[in-house]
Amino acid sequence: MIQMEKMKTEQLLETADKSVLFTAKRPNIVMERGKGMYMWDTDGNRYLDFVGGWAVASLGHSPAALQEALTHQSATLVHASPGYYNRPMIEFAELLTSVSGMDKAFFASSGAEANESAIKLARKHGTVNLDGAYEIITLTNSFHGRSLATMSATGKAQWKELFAPKVDGFKHVPINDLDACFAAVTNQTCAIMVELVQGEGGVHCVDEAYLFGLRKICDMYGMLLIFDEIQTGFGRTGKLFAYEHYGIQPDVMTLGKGIGAGFPLSAMLTKSKYDLFEPGEQGGTYTGSPLAMAVGYAVLTELLEQNVTNNAKLQGKYIVSGLQELSREFPISEIRGKGLLLAFDVPEGAAPELAAICLREGLLINSPTPSTIRLVPPLIVTQKDCDEMLSILRRAFKQLTLIKVSSI
Repeated sequence: MIQMEKMKTEQLLETADKSVLFTAKRPNIVMERGKGMYMWDTDGNRYLDFVGGWAVASLGHSPAALQEALTHQSATLVHASPGYYNRPMIEFAELLTSVSGMDKAFFASSGAEANESAIKLARKHGTVNLDGAYEIITLTNSFHGRSLATMSATGKAQWKELFAPKVDGFKHVPINDLDACFAAVTNQTCAIMVELVQGEGGVHCVDEAYLFGLRKICDMYGMLLIFDEIQTGFGRTGKLFAYEHYGIQPDVMTLGKGIGAGFPLSAMLTKSKYDLFEPGEQGGTYTGSPLAMAVGYAVLTELLEQNVTNNAKLQGKYIVSGLQELSREFPISEIRGKGLLLAFDVPEGAAPELAAICLREGLLINSPTPSTIRLVPPLIVTQKDCDEMLSILRRAFKQLTLIKVSSI
């Protein structure tokens, strides 16, 4: 048997093709290590990471706080089963609820699990308090996960017929269209579920007046207002939670990605009045595991003590300024977002090519749509890192085929 650590990149890629289930188109590189704002592949090439593990690496790659928490807790207690409390679970739940404005926490491993929990809680509320109401209104172009229920909640048009039949009970309405949302409400509606910034959908924010209207609708009919902050929570938008930009609190909030800074962790938070589950209705083998809870506590403590959220706000503004400068030279439009969840548009079809060129130049960026580039770097990013990103982006634009063709 070939030892994996001795394999060259070509051998690793051949082994991956044989052994790893195909779920995504990946470039022919193999990441091997990371530190701070950078990752290195098995050939020793260095990449400035403005994807941040899909908005996950909130403290950068291999942060000391994460290493220390894992080392200490793995030598103390790794798993106790969900049938018992454990010290890190209680400590993390207390800290998280105290800073979030919520009362109760349920922990899981992925954003989809957290959103599944919110969906189940909304339907439980409908059963207990709304005469069996079960429908949930979500937004077109939204993204809530890849389980069957969360795919059904997601408003991506290309997923409409995928894995049919879908889970029933979801209605999709356009973002920032309060009349459409109000028209979708019936006596079967138990909740409205929204991303405050649609990350996978191209970084589109809800308007303050619209969100205020959703809060009024939910209050009027006794429905739950659910904020999916899987991507926006834990400092990503320049505030600890994106709802703080609006001053409007949810009844339920879901968190993931940056909450574990790279360790699989998510959470669903709610108010005490919606603590409705009976034993056996919600849970999971790894929910609230000591190892994950120690990580969550360490990450949140680091975010608060180092004021990383403020850095996200400042560096986000700096990046926007740099992109505006580039837009005078290159076809960049619709620069948008909050904090370090940013995006801009390029000519249709150019985004994937631009991302591929940046990869060759040592910069990781993401193109969620053929005309959109998304930037979600670790929240520890510095002005020097931003300057390097903008410099590589400038070089990449000069190599972009679509611009050269269109300029002839």
